[in-house]
Amino acid sequence: MLNFSFSSRVWQQFLSGVLVGLLALGSASTSVSGWAEQPATIQGRPFIHITLLQLNDVYQLAPATPAEAGGFARIATLRKRIAAENPNTLLILAGDTLSPAPGGKLFYGKQMVDLWNQVGLDLAALGNHEFDYGNDILLKRLQESKFPWLGANVIDKTTGKPFGTVLPSVIKEINGVKVGFFGLLTPDTQNASSAGPNVAFNDPTYTACATVSALRRQGAEIIVAVTHLTMDEDKRVAQNMNQSLALIMGGHEHSFLQSVAAGIPIYKVGSDARTLGRYDLWIDAETHRLNSMDVSMIPVDTSIPNDPTVEASVNAYLTQIEAGLGETIGQSTVPLNALQADNRSRETNLGNLLADAYRAHLKTDVALLNGGSIRSNKVYPAGPITRKDVANILQFAGPVLKVEVSGKVLKQALENGVSRLGEEAGRFPQVSGLQFSYDPQKPVQSRVVSVKINGLPLQDGKPYTLAVPGYLVLKGGDDYSMLKGLKILNDPQEAPSDSEIVQTAIQQAKTVAPKVEGRIQVVGKPNKI
Repeated sequence: MLNFSFSSRVWQQFLSGVLVGLLALGSASTSVSGWAEQPATIQGRPFIHITLLQLNDVYQLAPATPAEAGGFARIATLRKRIAAENPNTLLILAGDTLSPAPGGKLFYGKQMVDLWNQVGLDLAALGNHEFDYGNDILLKRLQESKFPWLGANVIDKTTGKPFGTVLPSVIKEINGVKVGFFGLLTPDTQNASSAGPNVAFNDPTYTACATVSALRRQGAEIIVAVTHLTMDEDKRVAQNMNQSLALIMGGHEHSFLQSVAAGIPIYKVGSDARTLGRYDLWIDAETHRLNSMDVSMIPVDTSIPNDPTVEASVNAYLTQIEAGLGETIGQSTVPLNALQADNRSRETNLGNLLADAYRAHLKTDVALLNGGSIRSNKVYPAGPITRKDVANILQFAGPVLKVEVSGKVLKQALENGVSRLGEEAGRFPQVSGLQFSYDPQKPVQSRVVSVKINGLPLQDGKPYTLAVPGYLVLKGGDDYSMLKGLKILNDPQEAPSDSEIVQTAIQQAKTVAPKVEGRIQVVGKPNKI
């Protein structure tokens, strides 16, 4: 377990009048009380002890195997244990859970809300994937939630108010201390999900300043931001807060990340509940100022027993999913690499298998898919492949389109794919029918050194046919805006889904053995083949 501590920090009082007039959010915040623990005494001085627990980007209901980390049933056990130690405990989700989760098109996120209700989630920030099934489905999930959803910058354009029942902020009063929480969602959600045109995602930094000002006016003494932003966006928020935040609990990136910006700690705790972030806040009982904070990262591994009630609910959902997806469709003689970090940073054998299937099915010159469309974040061992495996890998089940693209635009797409190296960005490309090399030391948009199409040099003016996820063409998702407006050669309404294509390919092949072939080369570095 990793442990950190921020002790004896000097927290400057935020000037409540600085942002008066930016946003009047007072009426949209709620206050909750009910804790009764007496202040703890440390070296003769009374302190109020509050524990915050963090998860973010949780899609899996249970570990793929008992030996792996994660699972709702273990989280339920941990939450009860920690709450027994300190009744002043809150479990918080920093966005992304309704999609892409197993059983997506069977339950549309209903199973996730049900399990969070059972675990005892106290509040959640909206993530971009909350909008994957559209606004109407999200509104239903919000109504079913026994916990508030936060999103200060998520606005319904038709009313100018927060979207649906989403709250910009909430104040929880604990032993007389008013702790304020507010949520922020990355504006890229407009292009990275299926939010309707009536939803606006306002600037997070501007919104944060206005929301903090409103919380101060309502009496909040400690303020925590629960965000689903990139780390760069989180840092910009922190740098404009004048140290008025105790903590930023973030999501969106799926790796454990930590930083401090302008004196404000920022944490992201990975994905799929493999690690539980714990923050123990020690607040002076007299002044209600934060004196210190202890931070620990708890592995959610086999040492944590399953809560039997939650485990039964998880198993019931998995049984329903298995009933429709348990059929074996083929065999793989090699392990299939669905690890997120690999598919968003380099060529993988699974990326090649998928791209080859898209290209063969649509009979195109080349294929390209964003590494972020490859989910489940695990290595599938050699052996049987089931429909469930494919559904877990391709959880979005989006259409694959055949488009006409010039060599120049195709190269622009590849440049976009390698524009955010080192961030595990979903835009990293997996390809078929082409080989390209890039230099990570060169400036963004000039990193691609060479491109060959079926062994021949790319020609800027030549048209090529491309198989590509509809998400990249129809929405310009993952910043593939250069693909929007391309001539589509098949009917998007009748286009096969990615999972359908791959299932068919595996069934026809019966046995697959994809390998890394050097399709993506890094200049100056050896390529493992």
